Formats: sequence, C-alpha cells, structure tokens
Amino acid sequence: MILASMKKNGAILTAFALATTGSVALVQQLTAPRIEAQEKKHLMRTLTQVLPADKYNNELYLDCIESDAPELGPNGPHRIYRAKQNGQPVALLVQHITPEGYSGNIDILTAVYANAEIAGVRITQHKETPGLGDKVEVKKSDWVHSFAGMTVQSAEDQAFNVKKEGGMFDQFTGATITPRAVVHSVNTATWFAHQNFDSLFAQSNVCQEEQL
Repeated sequence: MILASMKKNGAILTAFALATTGSVALVQQLTAPRIEAQEKKHLMRTLTQVLPADKYNNELYLDCIESDAPELGPNGPHRIYRAKQNGQPVALLVQHITPEGYSGNIDILTAVYANAEIAGVRITQHKETPGLGDKVEVKKSDWVHSFAGMTVQSAEDQAFNVKKEGGMFDQFTGATITPRAVVHSVNTATWFAHQNFDSLFAQSNVCQEEQL
C-alpha cells in the first residue's frame, strides 16, 4: 500500500516537473524574439548617442568585428562597430571594459574618428554606488559629455586624468575611483582604435555573417 502510494506520488511529481520545464521552455521560446528586438533597439539607441547620425549612412549594428585586444579590457572578445559614409570609413564605435571601477567592471562604448578624436562616450553597464559613482551615467549627470571633441595624443595622455591628478576631467565629490577608471579606459581604447583604424576596417564583418 505504502509502496503504491509512493509510486503514485513520484509519478505526479515527475509529471509536474515535466510540465513546468515545458512551460518555461515555451515561455522562453515565445519571449526570445521580443527580447532580441528590445536589445537591438537599445543597441541602436546607444550607438546613435555616441556618433551623430549625419556622420554615417550604413547600418551600424550590421557592420562590426570582434577583438580580444588587452587595451579593451577583460571579458572579450569586444565588439567594434564600424561607421561608414558612402562606403568610406568614418569612425569606430568600440565596446570596452575597465575592471577598475569602485564596485567592479564598468562597460563603456566610445566612438573614435581616424585622427583619435572622440565623437562620444556612454556607460552601458556598471555597479557603481548610487549618488556617487553612478554620475558616469548620462541620465545622472552630463559628465560623460566632456569626452566629445577631445583628441587623444598617446596611450597614456596626461590630459586623460581627473583634475586632482593633473588631467582635464572632473572627479566626483566623494568618488574619484570611478571617473578615473572610465577616463583611463577611454584613453586606452581610443588610442588602440586610432592606431589600428585601417586594419580594423579591413577585417571580416562578424555582424553581417550573423544575419546570413
């Protein structure tokens, strides 16, 4: 009697587990296209924030390469989107990461022209302290706009430091580590893009291959 009851309960639990697993898989399958569409929209919005739309006429999200270059930080490969005007190279939009944030990694997107001029910078992900380090976000302050129009002169450009260290960038009250980390990473990634501009444009298009 007890054995039969145990078998019955086991069968019920198994059936319940299978049904639950199937439901989760179905939900994931149904929501995947919607999530992908939202991610694409967010990506396009961020790309257009760092580079004016009148500077290029190709589909940015369909033209990219990947790089494991140490200058771009950990967790590679990092994507580099390529902006073109009538087929001619205009700028590189570089995804890079600094591991030196106060609370860990900070993900950054930097748009760079061939002459090492920065078109724009955005922070795409971070875990910095609210009210302090999160001022690197464009929705929290206009600090990140200070990169636009600046030109990097070397891999360790002295201008790319916070002001208390002789640089051009404001530090935040009570939070110097976060802006310092972002500034140094932007400096390094920009110089990498500048030094390798032509070769990065010459590489095979990874994003287009994904669409095939």
